[in-house]
Amino acid sequence: MADLINQQQEQHSEAALDTKKRIWAIVGASSGNLVEWFDFYVYSFCSIYFAHIFFPTGNTTTQLVQTAGVFAAGFLMRPIGGWLFGYIGDKHGRKTSMLISVCMMCFGSMVIACLPGYATIGIWAPVLLLLARLFQGLSVGGEYGTSATYMSEVAVEGRKGFYASFQYVTLIGGQLLALLTVVILQQILTDEELHAWGWRIPFALGAVLAVVALYLRRSLDETTDDKTRSHRDAGSLRGLWKHRKAFIMVLGFTAGGSLSFYTFTTYMQKYLVNTSGMDARTASAIMTGALFVFMLVQPFIGALSDKIGRRSSMLIFGGLATLLTVPILTLLQNVSSSWLAFALVMCALLITSFYTSISGILKAEMFPPEVRALGVGLSYAVANAIFGGSAEYVALSLKAAGSETSFFWYVSAMGAVAFAVSLLLHRKGKGLRL
Repeated sequence: MADLINQQQEQHSEAALDTKKRIWAIVGASSGNLVEWFDFYVYSFCSIYFAHIFFPTGNTTTQLVQTAGVFAAGFLMRPIGGWLFGYIGDKHGRKTSMLISVCMMCFGSMVIACLPGYATIGIWAPVLLLLARLFQGLSVGGEYGTSATYMSEVAVEGRKGFYASFQYVTLIGGQLLALLTVVILQQILTDEELHAWGWRIPFALGAVLAVVALYLRRSLDETTDDKTRSHRDAGSLRGLWKHRKAFIMVLGFTAGGSLSFYTFTTYMQKYLVNTSGMDARTASAIMTGALFVFMLVQPFIGALSDKIGRRSSMLIFGGLATLLTVPILTLLQNVSSSWLAFALVMCALLITSFYTSISGILKAEMFPPEVRALGVGLSYAVANAIFGGSAEYVALSLKAAGSETSFFWYVSAMGAVAFAVSLLLHRKGKGLRL
């Protein structure tokens, strides 16, 4: 009897230790994810303050279109980053890939923090800004696939949706931290100071935070073994071609998911200022509250996917995004109440949560270990570059052309694409592996 009790105690201790180790792995991987996305989103949230520094001519909308174009250009590097870091993650390990990506993001942010403006170095200012963003885009392109793969591999079977949802908790957390940094600076600095030099502070802060993430990631355990890394298809496009149907499906639902995500997060602050007529501080406050709630609901909807299946979650997202995107954006055009604006943005974000909370795990379940990082990273990066990264640019360009409502229907149509592709997923929600 005593031996049985001791055995049970040992099993309990081992289980507790294993759980603690898994949680630490999630924290370590997530820390770098948070820093990567903090650095990347700082550009979007601060662009209203530094647009005139690098693009001094034109009206406010034209300057925002130019800075949004540079933001979109950073996304164009994501497919290259998805391929490069996917190869590294599958061939040399997830940990190695994640360490390199966070170092690259740190460097890009520091360059932007110190970069002189157009008045000082002329045309080199926007050129160097573009190069720094391309460097960051390369890094972020590799970050998503590797971290999503890593978190799916350390998650406990039956709770993978819950664990994997923390990727977007930290992704949104990085976005929220970037926005909070801007809000704090808005409170302690004048508009003149923010336009002159205050916008540089968040970029410098991001570079410093990367050092902490680098330290945490160095302690992570590798989730692949020598057999997986030495597989003849490991990290190769040839191996990925064998799973091309899964790749195309990921492109399909990522197109709708990422477009919806970027429309109601990074672009929404500009939309509230530039279209709804709100002042920057009110718009920032609304988005801070909405993003905070958005972040908190991810684990709950991720856990729900463990019960109802990934397919059901994706169908809910695709269906509601198709039906409600146009009404929500139309109502936001002339909204006068900040509380109503918050409620409308929150409604859109809750719909998007059915995609974001399971995005990483759904894609990871669709590829085998030897091409998992490459399959997740490259497919996500390609769709994100084409649809997510261009969201602001397309929206602002259509607004400048006098056809802003066309963007509403565009986002809705891509939600319909996500719904259609999701119908092909297995009913048990474990993706499609071919």
